Amino acid sequence: MSVLREVDFQPEPRPVELPMNVWLDDGDAAVDVIDALALSPFATGAQPWSCTASLERVRPDAALAPASGTLVRAASEKDGRDSRLLRGEGWTLRVVRYRNRAATVSVTAVDEALARSVIEEVTRDAEEPAPESDHVKMGFWWQGPRGSHRSEKPITASPWAELSGNYARSVGEPLSRLMSVTPSEAHGRLILLHGPPGTGKTTLLRTLAHEWRSWCQVDCVLDPEQLFHSPGYLMEVAVGFDDDDGDEAGDRWRLLVLEDCDELIRSGAKEATGQGLSRLLNLTDGLLGQGRDVLVAITTNEDLAHLHPAVIRPGRCLAQVEVGAFPYDEAARWLGTTEGLSPSGATLAELFALRDGVLNRTSAAPETTGLYL
Repeated sequence: MSVLREVDFQPEPRPVELPMNVWLDDGDAAVDVIDALALSPFATGAQPWSCTASLERVRPDAALAPASGTLVRAASEKDGRDSRLLRGEGWTLRVVRYRNRAATVSVTAVDEALARSVIEEVTRDAEEPAPESDHVKMGFWWQGPRGSHRSEKPITASPWAELSGNYARSVGEPLSRLMSVTPSEAHGRLILLHGPPGTGKTTLLRTLAHEWRSWCQVDCVLDPEQLFHSPGYLMEVAVGFDDDDGDEAGDRWRLLVLEDCDELIRSGAKEATGQGLSRLLNLTDGLLGQGRDVLVAITTNEDLAHLHPAVIRPGRCLAQVEVGAFPYDEAARWLGTTEGLSPSGATLAELFALRDGVLNRTSAAPETTGLYL
């Protein structure tokens, strides 16, 4: 006689696709543990879908957490960074908030739909709108250990009509022409702003981003010396980037800002920097720049006579402006007094310092005083 027995069949456990091992020592912090725990379900394959979002101007009252879920780890650091790990049914969420009100949220989940739904719930209405009147978006490029990166930030920028009085009359007309340039008038691809420190070259570039915002995206390269020494980095910056919707931002011109590039463009640059100068020229009007609506703006403290002739040759520059100090009479008019002024005039930075009482009005401002404005 046969006996039928009921057997409880258990499904085979899901195979581990990538074992997760973590080594910690006294050099690690609590936030490192949270980072490792957040990666663990993705590495093992338990939650194979991942989504990440970066936020700016996070509302102080934004929870950055879904309605369901459990907080399993939390850590804060002296620099203001706050890191949290939350878990729910089928998902893991890592939230990092920074002192400057930025935040990064990363989700892993068992499927794509769940990962996206958690991200959408966490980020919904979490950001305050950017001010429209005095801000413009600027991109920032840099090369890290894992390749090149671009981050877009809102920066303060005033219209030229409000700032034109902060520059000497001798440069007013050429700067006004530059601010009013349209794509059809961009015949040269290089903008060269040269002059001593503290004369307002950086402020001019921010204002240019504001005046050109309807047709040109301004990107600042934080490590120009790396840009022209790494062909791969240069190619990625020259090719451009995709916008938030995944479409290439090819309808707009781009202006690449390279600040304080004295060594790259001075007369002995080719011998000192190797291929750096050649690649710069190739980007502006060589084969690399062909077919790409890219302009390059360079600031330098070098005198025009010390610059490489290939950089300043006719036809290469859209604008070549020496941004100098105010002559004595114009400086006195700007300041409203002659007290504390040097007979040779003053830079914009010195005028602001005198106005705000940072410099002693009883003695002339030293020739080398100046801040980048």
